Amino acid sequence: MSVFWAVLRRDLLLAFRQRGVLVHHLLFFVLVVALFPLGTGADARILVTVSPALIWMAVLLAALLSLQRLFRPDYEDGTLEQYVLSPEPLALIALAKVAAYWLASGLVFVMASPLLVLLLGVPAHAVPVIMASLLLGTPTLGLVGAIGTALTLSLPRAGLLLSLLIFPLYVPVLIFGAGAMRAAIAGLPAAGALYLLGALLALGITTAPIAIAAALKISLE
Repeated sequence: MSVFWAVLRRDLLLAFRQRGVLVHHLLFFVLVVALFPLGTGADARILVTVSPALIWMAVLLAALLSLQRLFRPDYEDGTLEQYVLSPEPLALIALAKVAAYWLASGLVFVMASPLLVLLLGVPAHAVPVIMASLLLGTPTLGLVGAIGTALTLSLPRAGLLLSLLIFPLYVPVLIFGAGAMRAAIAGLPAAGALYLLGALLALGITTAPIAIAAALKISLE
């Protein structure tokens, strides 16, 4: 676990030294949500209805924008090759990098979501469920996106291919995350959708690091 914490600390320090990139991703997330009412001229009732899908699509797009830098800097400066050659488990290192990525970007989206959903007219009683769904769903997005990023790491300008690879895998998280939000807004129980999001997160934590490690080895070969 000392390796896990060392990689996590290193990546967090590097992320916070590049605060401009983090602010850029956050502004992108906020603008996607804020510009939707201006562009559609929708009334308050329609905004509340579409707010779950709008929030999750903004998270997906912002996550895709930030995924490009998950392994790329380490790949370009040779650090990733050293990780692969080291005797430490590559899957554990990959999990630490995804955890640092989520703490630096995904958690920021979760913290910004209450203000955005309230601006869309969502009832205040639904905010805890919305935050819970994002807390469970965004790490899963990071784990799944890391697999696609690792597979396309050695390809130049792989942004479009990365989107084609990971967007179909994001669908379950989108369905259950938006479903939990809709249930909370309507005053219905949202526990079922949250349990499924938790199950997806548990599955991702246990299996995705192994897949990421294998994909990184393939890209470096």
